[in-house]
Amino acid sequence: MQKRQFLGRLGLAGLSGAALPASALAAAKPAGPALLTLTGAIGKPNRGRFDPLRDQMMHKQKLSFERAHAFDFATLAALPALTIAPTLEYDGKVHTLRGPRLLDVLQAAGVAPRDGGRLVLRAVDGYAVTLSQAQARAQGFIVATHLDGQTMALGGLGPLWAIYDADRVAEMAAKALPERFGSCPWALYHIDVLD
Repeated sequence: MQKRQFLGRLGLAGLSGAALPASALAAAKPAGPALLTLTGAIGKPNRGRFDPLRDQMMHKQKLSFERAHAFDFATLAALPALTIAPTLEYDGKVHTLRGPRLLDVLQAAGVAPRDGGRLVLRAVDGYAVTLSQAQARAQGFIVATHLDGQTMALGGLGPLWAIYDADRVAEMAAKALPERFGSCPWALYHIDVLD
């Protein structure tokens, strides 16, 4: 068996949530491999605790959790999508990005809406930013799954990118292009809901 297939199946086995009662997992258990994991103050866990073997990237980044909500691509794609068209810093051109609102992703994981609630958004390379739910709402953050109508590849900007339309947020549009997206981790894979 190829290593990637083995690890993918191993990851799916880890979503069985042996540490949680079956009733807590039944509603939203993803069918495919997890692309985004929410931990912390979530109300609807669908997987069990951190496993240092199956959660290697999190292990390397010194993360741990007792319960989580994992999203696969299909689960994210099933949420209502929003399309934005910001000018991106990489080429100075307007691009379309589509995906669910970050607040809808939080809601699907049972996160209580709180303006002061803090979120740590983490990319696969360990880059992490902290923002409030109020900022996510005010700036219209989405979890982009598509760039210019195409899914985004790992190794590029994807497969997920937490981003907002900086051209439509006055205080950000006034900044130089390279200064607009510091709170937008591409290759997003983890969100820690702090409070």
